[in-house]
Amino acid sequence: MRRLFPLPATTTVTEPGPEDREWSLDELADAYAYPEGAAGGAEPGRAWLRANMVSSLDGAAHHEGRSQPLSGAADMRIFGTLRGLADAVVVGARTVRQEGYRPARAREAFAARRAAAGQGPAPAIAVVSARLDLDFSLPLFTEPLVRTLVLTGADAPAAALREARASGAEVVVAGEGTGVDPAAAVRALAERGHTRLLTEGGPRLLGQFVAAGVLDELCLTLAPLLTAGSAQRIADGPAVAVPERFSLVSLLEEGGFLFTRYRRSPSAPQ
Repeated sequence: MRRLFPLPATTTVTEPGPEDREWSLDELADAYAYPEGAAGGAEPGRAWLRANMVSSLDGAAHHEGRSQPLSGAADMRIFGTLRGLADAVVVGARTVRQEGYRPARAREAFAARRAAAGQGPAPAIAVVSARLDLDFSLPLFTEPLVRTLVLTGADAPAAALREARASGAEVVVAGEGTGVDPAAAVRALAERGHTRLLTEGGPRLLGQFVAAGVLDELCLTLAPLLTAGSAQRIADGPAVAVPERFSLVSLLEEGGFLFTRYRRSPSAPQ
């Protein structure tokens, strides 16, 4: 892996230098560390919402319904690193079903870092679902290392709410009616101490976060693949009135994959 932006003082793109190698998980964790405000620094209690997505060269967020065909070894190392840094992983119900989500596991590589930050052994999985059309007998709900959260609306189906609670999941009401308010979901997680948030999709959920103006950072892997077809973009939802500006923070490359990291521009509303 090599860093293309910002360039180290002694390295150029044409002369890769010592960084043109596989980075350790510690190096990746340092490169993707959350800002101080997300850890109770400048803005105590405020959540920092980061998205991690992958896209083909022609804009597809998945191939045949799953993101895995677009991924690669380096992308999976970054995927694991971002999970290793997060308090909670926020994911939509459709993605849980399509990707076969399981509970996050504790990883020795991040144990000391998480302990020093006051985090649990693994991130909680927070599933966003309006209708609660989920299989609550799955290990994600019955066997998590850290209790799974289910974010839903105030008028979610009563029978499904009982089933969710019976499975051991924590039900969090974050919206009126049957829908989930993206901003309310972020606040509710922050109130439970989950201020370092990571969303892995799917595109509909990310689109809702973008439209609500609550996304702070996007980590986007650009895969050197063309898929054609009619797959969704990485964000699929209501359009924003004015496109929101993000600034490039870093750009890494390995095996033709580009790993971009963008943050909300300082002038953008919070």
